[in-house]
Amino acid sequence: MNMVERWFAELTEKWLRRGTHHSTKELKESITYWIDQWNDDPRPYVWHKSADEILTTLAAYTQRISDSGH
Repeated sequence: MNMVERWFAELTEKWLRRGTHHSTKELKESITYWIDQWNDDPRPYVWHKSADEILTTLAAYTQRISDSGH
């Protein structure tokens, strides 16, 4: 998984979905605030699965969607 995508997922899950933004300006200010808070206490991501476990899961998923008939 791309780490940038994971970071944006965290932003969305922990900040944007919980807030209400009435304008683009408010949204931008909210994102900037969250980034500032994140940078004050940065945390590395810790993977809980091995590369082999991730690849096995991905292989099963691709097999399942390729057999879906779509």
